[in-house]
Amino acid sequence: MKLNCKHVWEHISEFIDGSVDAQLRAEIERHLEHCEICSAILDSTRNILILTADDRTFELPVGFSERLHERLKKEIEGSEPELKKK
Repeated sequence: MKLNCKHVWEHISEFIDGSVDAQLRAEIERHLEHCEICSAILDSTRNILILTADDRTFELPVGFSERLHERLKKEIEGSEPELKKK
């Protein structure tokens, strides 16, 4: 069976996990040799997994939360007249 892109996308997670059977893995690898789109999707999916597994935390600058809430409040208050028109 010759795989198309849709088939590869359906099995991309299992391919990364190594849980696809050997025959399917070989077919996906053959497809990836010639398909730039699926290769990019595979790379992007791997990158997302790496980023989401990163347990680093980042501290927000001092006062960021207060500035954010104030900005949101102003935006909401500014859009209220438009909401009342609808």
